[in-house]
Amino acid sequence: MLSDFNLLVSSARGNEREANSELRYLIAELGDRSAETSYTPVSGLTVAKTSLDPLRVVRNLRSTLKEKPWQFRYVLKVKPVQKVVPTEIEAIGNAVSEKSGAIKDGETFRVSIEKRRSDVSSKEVIDAIATRIPRKVDLRDPGKIVLIEIIGKVAGIAVIPPDGILGIEREKRGALVL
Repeated sequence: MLSDFNLLVSSARGNEREANSELRYLIAELGDRSAETSYTPVSGLTVAKTSLDPLRVVRNLRSTLKEKPWQFRYVLKVKPVQKVVPTEIEAIGNAVSEKSGAIKDGETFRVSIEKRRSDVSSKEVIDAIATRIPRKVDLRDPGKIVLIEIIGKVAGIAVIPPDGILGIEREKRGALVL
C-alpha cells in the first residue's frame, strides 16, 4: 500500500498498530468504513487510504479533536497526500505541476520537504518545483504549502492551506490556551 495512500500518520514508535486502529475508527466515524492503513519502513510512520478527500479528512478530524479530544490517544499527526509518485525529481516536479492550480493568482507558496530513507537532494527537489510554479514564494506566511513527503522510493505530494496538517498535541495545547 506504500505506493497508493492519501494520508500520512505519525505516532510514537511502537504505537503504530494502535494508531492505525484509532485512525480507521475515526475515519469510519467520518463516513468511510473501508479505510485501510499500512506500515512503512519508518518507525512511528504509517499510511492510510480513504475514499474521502484527504484535505476534508484533516479538517473533519480537527473538528473531532475539538469536540472529543479523548478519542486521540495514539495518532500524533495527520498529513494529507494528493498524489504518490516515485522519488524522482522529474516525477515529483510533474506531480506538483499537476496540483499547482490550487495556488491561485496572487497567492504565495512555500515548499516543505520531509525526507525519510532517501538521499535525493532537497535543493534539487525545491528547484524543480519552484521553476514550475509561477507564483511568489513566502516562507513565513504562505497562502499554500507544497508538501513533499519522501519515504524511501515513494513521494507523497499535496498542495494544502497552512492549516492543512493536523498536529494533535499542538492543537490540544492551543485549545487549552483559549
